[in-house]
Amino acid sequence: MAQTTPNHTQSVVGWAAHDPSGKITPYIFKRRENGVNDVTIKILYCGICHTDIHHIKNDWGITIHEITGIITKVGSNVKNFKVGDRAAVGCLAAACMECEFCKDSQENYCDKIQFTYNGIFWDGSITYGGYSEMLVADYRFVVHVPENIAMDAAAPLLCAGITVFCPMKDNNLIDSPAKKRIGIVGLGGLGHVAVKFGKAFGHHVTVISTSPSKEKEAKELLGADEFILSTNAMQMQAGKRTLDFILDTVSAKHSLGPILELLKVNGTLSVVGAPEAPFELPSFPLIFGKRSVKGSMTGGMRETQEMMNVCGKYNITCNIEVIKPDQINEALDRLARNDVRYRFVIDIAGGARE
Repeated sequence: MAQTTPNHTQSVVGWAAHDPSGKITPYIFKRRENGVNDVTIKILYCGICHTDIHHIKNDWGITIHEITGIITKVGSNVKNFKVGDRAAVGCLAAACMECEFCKDSQENYCDKIQFTYNGIFWDGSITYGGYSEMLVADYRFVVHVPENIAMDAAAPLLCAGITVFCPMKDNNLIDSPAKKRIGIVGLGGLGHVAVKFGKAFGHHVTVISTSPSKEKEAKELLGADEFILSTNAMQMQAGKRTLDFILDTVSAKHSLGPILELLKVNGTLSVVGAPEAPFELPSFPLIFGKRSVKGSMTGGMRETQEMMNVCGKYNITCNIEVIKPDQINEALDRLARNDVRYRFVIDIAGGARE
């Protein structure tokens, strides 16, 4: 799987899983030379998310797509970046740049999109993600990190942040003059950032969860206005037709019917969690409430930079637990048990100054 091309001359120390057991061990591989459209980034921090567990155990093991670092080299065609800039890379590595979606800066919906991990770059080489000391990236798929937010807590914004930001933007929640009542289903890596965005944008935020223990942290730690225990029939009944918009971040199998009942007439449920089993979607809550269900995946590059700028404006970052590279396997085991509040971030550079 270690596919390279002649321009891959830079030996890089990284960490990878070599078989479906998912055990991460040190790994030396090749990165490409910095091209005319490339920037080279010294990686400081990498976030870990559930997607990584899937890829590590089922595909090639280098997957990380939440990367922050410092630019050390720029190609001759690079615009808006210079050596020393604080930079970040998410899950997008390349796109055709010619289709209707790319021209509208919705590169994430391009049919030829290639990801930062397990993708095939234009030169035929495999993209290796961010479990390593450095990364070479096309500058068009790199964003600036605002000076006022910490690089470690910024890393998961490239996944969790943009994933919840886009549906909020699509539903006019960012600059809405009217205060909306929004619901966030699930209080994990995605959900906790969604609560922060919702409150920053001035809305009334209700967290919906199956875990009673999440109520205290939802209200006291994150500032949520209300909490609904979705296993409590009385609370769910009391919450019927009270919300304008719901963002569902849960990746476990669940029915959308009870959640839809919480929406007002004409309300929208946006789904960003991806359970392995199909959703249960009963028709009556849709029909009798004139409600809509839609999906959303990450975001284009213009949206990603906008999201980072918004995080700088409101000082929004992820709640994280920083680990060292030799703790990756332990962190992955804990993540599989949802034993993290709310994201693990790997200190790749060993505490190097930003």
